[in-house]
Amino acid sequence: MVAPQVPLAERLRPQTLDQLVGQQHLTGKKSVLRTAIEHGKPPSMILWGPPGTGKTTIAGIIANTLQVPFYTLSAISSGVKEVREVIADARDKARAILFIDEIHRFNKGQQDALLGAVEKGIVTLIGATTENPSFEVNSALLSRCQVYVLKPLSEEDLVQVLHNALRDDQWLRETGIELKETAALITISGGDARKLLNLLEVVADAAVKGEGITDERVMEIAQQRIALYDKKGEQHYDIISAFIKSIRGSDPNAAVYWLARMIEGGEDVKFIARRLLILASEDIGNANPNALLLANACFDAVNKIGYPESNLILSQCATYLASSPKSNSATIAIGAAQQAVRANGDLPVPLHIRNAPTKLMKNLDYGKGYEYSHNYEKSFSAQEYLPKEIEGTKFYEPGKNVREEELRKFLRGLWGDKYSY
Repeated sequence: MVAPQVPLAERLRPQTLDQLVGQQHLTGKKSVLRTAIEHGKPPSMILWGPPGTGKTTIAGIIANTLQVPFYTLSAISSGVKEVREVIADARDKARAILFIDEIHRFNKGQQDALLGAVEKGIVTLIGATTENPSFEVNSALLSRCQVYVLKPLSEEDLVQVLHNALRDDQWLRETGIELKETAALITISGGDARKLLNLLEVVADAAVKGEGITDERVMEIAQQRIALYDKKGEQHYDIISAFIKSIRGSDPNAAVYWLARMIEGGEDVKFIARRLLILASEDIGNANPNALLLANACFDAVNKIGYPESNLILSQCATYLASSPKSNSATIAIGAAQQAVRANGDLPVPLHIRNAPTKLMKNLDYGKGYEYSHNYEKSFSAQEYLPKEIEGTKFYEPGKNVREEELRKFLRGLWGDKYSY
């Protein structure tokens, strides 16, 4: 029997506060938020808590209880244009609620576009975030909102969610499945009620009618059928690894695919841009010095812009880096130099290249005999710059690519056989 097209978590989304599992400190009898909702006067608010704890559901319950127009935007896919369109439409309504999922991903310009509408009461804003709003929401907008903190669901809460689903969903009742063990379902879902319900649906869809569901069976089905992107779990590291290795392997097609997986999974834009910045030196380096410039520009740009426009910037940077010649010569060079430091300790700086800002230092021959490179032909003097104990040690070996072959030729012309370039 095929599962319905509407996901289980959506089919079972609570419509009233009494149906909501958990968050009793906010939604229980005589709680602050419940009282405000029952009086029809909920303030603009930021709901801060882990994924799958009820932020979107609470927003929907408020709109359903008040029977007012309900607008919803995702910070991943919406920009200033969409915000302004909603505000313009809401002006004609007596009252409206605007729900913004992952509001922490809105940049300053997007958040500022909300200020006037919130201040004038054109919309009651409900923002949902998994990040500390003190750091991610600008102070002007934050001062106009109440912050409500949602707690992680307890194991008891999650078990109740499972049993409520088996009781309330017609399709699940018809499967006849029985939950004999719940530990694997709860562990894999990571405390996220939405993931928990969708995982239950996958397990039920793969199970034989009337089957007793055990932890072993859940693990078996999950490994066969589920590809979740968990920003803090193993999948997070697997996908960023695939992304980096695709760029290193000069495959822009695979690179942009794994990039899309991260974007769709809600990965932090700064995390992706930071990895691109590191890769530009680690895997491309002097084979194409422009790679680092572009990656740095990408990092700056996405910090200013945020999603969804950052998708384009990340794609440009990732495909450019993947299409660039590769070299890890700079990576090898610093690794070898650090190994020499660890092996030899703090070797003394040769006297002739020491700084001599005082008369005493000059009397001790600091800087004596230093040859100022620009006073010589080709702005080069073949003096020694390394400590005596490791003179002539070569750490940097130019890579075998067009750009670094030019560097190799240049260095060989200066140093001759000293470093065997």
